[in-house]
Amino acid sequence: MTIPESDHPARWWHQVEDQRIQCDLCPRDCKLHEGQRGACFVRKMSGGKMVLTTYGRSSGFCIDPIEKKPLHNFYPGSSVFSFGTAGCNLACKFCQNWDISKSREMDTLMDAASPAAIAAAALAHACKSVAFTYNDPVIFAEYAMDTADACHERGIKTVAVTAGYMRENARREFYAKMDAANIDLKAFTEEFYFKLCGGHLKDVLDTLAYVHHETDCWLEITTLLIPGHNDSEQEVTALSKWLMSELGPDVPLHFSAFHPDYKLLDAPATPPATLSRARRIAQDAGLRYVYTGNVHDIEGETTCCPGCKTPVIARDWYRILRYELDQDGRCKHCGTAIAGRYGHFDKPFGARRIPVRMEMPA
Repeated sequence: MTIPESDHPARWWHQVEDQRIQCDLCPRDCKLHEGQRGACFVRKMSGGKMVLTTYGRSSGFCIDPIEKKPLHNFYPGSSVFSFGTAGCNLACKFCQNWDISKSREMDTLMDAASPAAIAAAALAHACKSVAFTYNDPVIFAEYAMDTADACHERGIKTVAVTAGYMRENARREFYAKMDAANIDLKAFTEEFYFKLCGGHLKDVLDTLAYVHHETDCWLEITTLLIPGHNDSEQEVTALSKWLMSELGPDVPLHFSAFHPDYKLLDAPATPPATLSRARRIAQDAGLRYVYTGNVHDIEGETTCCPGCKTPVIARDWYRILRYELDQDGRCKHCGTAIAGRYGHFDKPFGARRIPVRMEMPA
């Protein structure tokens, strides 16, 4: 069954020469003629204006553990109602969700839901938050922001899982609606961003600094380590030192394992030892919350108190084995505050992934 395309008015654009419009959402600055789509494929010029073609339409809904986003210092053990759409504004050759983010087949969007319906479903399933994920919510920002408003009306938090590739005005409005974000810092060289992602490093660093210093949005960062491309000791050291000097010691950093996919099939999977080495480098640089992901590594997934060094949240994949914080996020052993967002902790959601099918509109 194909869901008919439904164009929704988009924001962040202006008219330019030759009867074209320019999209001001991200640094690609796509200039479009009537009927033409941007590089993300979901924003286009229609009737002389910019429209979003995926508003209210999704590639699917699931309930996940919050640790899968990954967010380790944001209401640990809670469940998150997750969804995405299609398309992306970067062109990463190593994309791990390429079947969604690189999709040009709009009929892959088989679920539809209004922002209010998503908030209601999250509440009905007792989810602490809603995550905009699977593909980059930057390109469906209007849909994500409206959904965030609907969620906040019901006391539900919102999470963006994104590459952070945005222009300043859009960035300011978007992150004002988000309670937490995991932003990819894909590498720490311009060459990597330009050749493997079709983007620029500086724009992402600007987003990281803005979110941390200018908003109340809780920030965590993920770097996918790709052997031979961004995993050298020199680059990991430079990345860690930048985070320490520009963002401070309390922003969690996740080093995640790569597996060959999409257009980068000649690079091997990341050895667990590479992740452990990167974690040690980042810790030596002064970062307090450094994690490993996509591998079985209880030590690398565990949150330790920076005061007494006691493991206070022990994890095995997405399962919490031990939780020793009070509801204010303080270590029960020494009283040190653990950076993040916390609340009452009861029974953790666990490692389940529960698909949810939304009611189709009449």
